[in-house]
Amino acid sequence: MQKWLILAMFCQVLLTFIVMVVMGRRRFRAAKNKHISMQDFATMQLAAAGDSVRVADRNFINQFEMPLLFFIACLIALQLHAVGYIFVSLAWLYVLLRVLHSYIHLTANTLKIRYYSFLISSVIMLAMWVMLLLQVF
Repeated sequence: MQKWLILAMFCQVLLTFIVMVVMGRRRFRAAKNKHISMQDFATMQLAAAGDSVRVADRNFINQFEMPLLFFIACLIALQLHAVGYIFVSLAWLYVLLRVLHSYIHLTANTLKIRYYSFLISSVIMLAMWVMLLLQVF
């Protein structure tokens, strides 16, 4: 089961890199189209780049917020030898919802669906942490 958990962690890392590439492409496209200058990158004054750039920037930042709790929970589970079917299933569900959240955020940006994918992934994260606490106590 441990390898499946590590694979889920890798997929979350891969999502972060994919979002980083999307963000970079959008930034450089904005510069190429003269919406911003290359000098704007020195101070990261990218407001003139447009919404698609700001959305990609925000999504990239998102990859270092709640997913941090995911990685910590997974590492603790690995350390405690608490990696079972339920925990791994929750981990994969969490990652899939984060992929869905990013896809929605970077494309149509439908707020209701995006919100629910975030909310459900957060509840799953809480469930993972409760499982860890039950394992310890």
